[in-house]
Amino acid sequence: QVQLVESGGGLVQAGGSLRLSCAVSGSIFSINHMGWYRQAPGKQRERVATIITGGGIIYADSVKGRFTIFRDNAKNTVYLQMNSLKPEDTAVYYCHALRSGSDYWGQGTQVTVSS
Repeated sequence: QVQLVESGGGLVQAGGSLRLSCAVSGSIFSINHMGWYRQAPGKQRERVATIITGGGIIYADSVKGRFTIFRDNAKNTVYLQMNSLKPEDTAVYYCHALRSGSDYWGQGTQVTVSS
């Protein structure tokens, strides 16, 4: 089992920044992918950014150049630095891990960007 706990969401004006954190615990060995998804009201959950173990980072086109995903292995934490936020970035953001074919999700953290 893998436990994921997000923090760092909130309300910010357009153009502002937020940093989300995802603390990872449990059976963290053999985690293949770590990343962030988001779900806006009335929309499907979508990938924001993913770190692929062994190399590679995937970003959604809509966040390229504005968001950065990175991890601190010593703290077992994955971060999402979000800059130049837009109202369309408003959503619940979920931390995600893929381990041995199983998906794990955090509880989600709300990000609201006002215009």
